[in-house]
Amino acid sequence: MPFDQITGRRIPGWLFAALGVPLLLATALLVGHALTGAPAANPVAVAPATTGPPSPTPSTAESVPPAAPAPADLPVITYDPAPRGFPADPAPADTRPLSEGARPNGKVAAYDAPGGRPLAFLAPTISDVRLTVPIVERRAGWTSVLLPSANRTVAWLPAGGWTTVVLRDQIVVERRTHRLTWLRDGRAVHTWPVSLGMSGQLTPLGRTFVLGRTPPPQDVYGGVDIFALGAIPDDPDAVPTGLRGAHIGLHTWHNDDTLGENVTNGCIRLTRSAQRQLLAALAPGTGLVVVDRLP
Repeated sequence: MPFDQITGRRIPGWLFAALGVPLLLATALLVGHALTGAPAANPVAVAPATTGPPSPTPSTAESVPPAAPAPADLPVITYDPAPRGFPADPAPADTRPLSEGARPNGKVAAYDAPGGRPLAFLAPTISDVRLTVPIVERRAGWTSVLLPSANRTVAWLPAGGWTTVVLRDQIVVERRTHRLTWLRDGRAVHTWPVSLGMSGQLTPLGRTFVLGRTPPPQDVYGGVDIFALGAIPDDPDAVPTGLRGAHIGLHTWHNDDTLGENVTNGCIRLTRSAQRQLLAALAPGTGLVVVDRLP
């Protein structure tokens, strides 16, 4: 199901830093407004994975397009759908790990291109959860990041006002095989079967990321915390009324009877033991990419 609310909750280790993303409910799976983070686990090699090249470093010879002043009344990106006008992700099906994230230290203006138009602000938190957005490209003093509360969309940030953090983990979900693979440092750690979105409410393709985690709102979630993702339903009008405005979630269910089937409202559903392992390992900002099938 989608989740429309995220509520904060204290957790061990560094995870305490991410509390609060929204959470919506339904019998299929999306997440709302309450999130938190989780510590890293030791990887166990299962299968090799291809790692991508390091992020390109702009040449000092390149001129840096200046950042136009951002009007103070620009919208701030929240758990609601992000403002329009930002560019599409140039490589939404790229499964190479995104190994760095940008963490705003204050309000940071987000632009539609290097030297382009400022369209919104990224704040340090969304629903009281510390925001970390994966970095997808660097170009002449500008950095492109995945935009939260949007699908297959990026924003460009000028230098300054944010901190770079290391992201070690990645999740790859294959829709045709209903398979989720967790990778650490580019190596597969574990693979599990998952349930995905039903017809008309398919789990969105493309790159997104972990916003944070939230306690389960109902017993049907199996008593295990839920990850709220940066992605939202591709067709917001197709989900049940109670899930409008929700985000896609990664969570468990009270039973595993429908694993391998398309039965959710777009969320990714896996076993309780698998979710507990991911909750103990994944940091906010961890990249997650949904593809039809790996080569």
